[in-house]
Amino acid sequence: MNGMLEYQTQGFNGYAVKYSPFFDSRIAVASSANFGLVGNGRLYILGLTADGIQAEKWFDTQDSLYDTAWSEAHENQIVVACGDGSVKLFDIALNNFPVQSWQEHNREVYSVSWNLVSKDTFASSSWDGTIKIWSPQRPTSILTLPTHSCTYSTAFSPHSPSVLSSVSSDSHLRIFDLRTPASASNHLVHLIPIHGAPPAPGLPARQSFPPSECLTHDWNKYRSSIIATAGVDTIIRTFDIRNPKAGPLALLPGHEYAVRKLAWSPHLSDVLLSASYDMTCRVWTDGTSNTQQDVFRGGGKELGRLGRHTEFVTGVDWCLFGAEGWCASVSWDQRLLVWDVRAVMGQ
Repeated sequence: MNGMLEYQTQGFNGYAVKYSPFFDSRIAVASSANFGLVGNGRLYILGLTADGIQAEKWFDTQDSLYDTAWSEAHENQIVVACGDGSVKLFDIALNNFPVQSWQEHNREVYSVSWNLVSKDTFASSSWDGTIKIWSPQRPTSILTLPTHSCTYSTAFSPHSPSVLSSVSSDSHLRIFDLRTPASASNHLVHLIPIHGAPPAPGLPARQSFPPSECLTHDWNKYRSSIIATAGVDTIIRTFDIRNPKAGPLALLPGHEYAVRKLAWSPHLSDVLLSASYDMTCRVWTDGTSNTQQDVFRGGGKELGRLGRHTEFVTGVDWCLFGAEGWCASVSWDQRLLVWDVRAVMGQ
């Protein structure tokens, strides 16, 4: 695969993109008509072929689609987050209709995340201030976790089947551990203010950031306690949840508008991708190295950027297989781009 590949999601604005965990040549795109404000959604299943990107199948939905997550247990199953508050499971070997649909959230569902360790559950988060845990085999949710705040992103830890996280409009990162007693805390073990704490030693002089909505976060794939967050204030931050009161380890400024999506590399412990309303995707290092994974040295910086989108960039994801550089991005410009990170880094 040389250069950049492109696929047009004609009439539908991209919201999320995910590579299959089973096939390096299969990509899903969750999209919405009319920028997700009103109208239908469409889930694209796309194949990377010698003749470019081809649509293998698509599923239309009554309402906007904001996120998608492949099953970790079943290569043909994929879940979507819907604007009407529903969560739907599709089997791409079948046609037209979801194999399961759950309607428990009261507002838009903005995020879905499959459990990467036990592989038998997934989570959804909603503007209604809740996270719900689901099993594909069950007709109702297993558990509801209240956040009391519009929750834009939830994610299972890639290191534990029982730990998950969320970020919300209230400018907090929440960590839940389902092994803890439910009691009054509803499994909440850490409530970390994203904008409130002073920066770590070695960073610029103490800065004060007013709280703002956090839109995205991701767990580091190699360092089990490291999470990156970003959102409306344009700054990417990394946190170590072993020391939740310490504030951010790294601040990565540079985007000009809100950051909509973050994704840590599945290949390199210090590299992450971001997608922003400033129409760019950017590649960053958080300043750590493979040899000193837990030592922050203040060297976080931008490594390169893709400026080929012409509208808000809403989704980005890494290919899990092969060389460490391939990724995909989607935008409100109705385009999926598949590109090599190393090219934008000038390597």
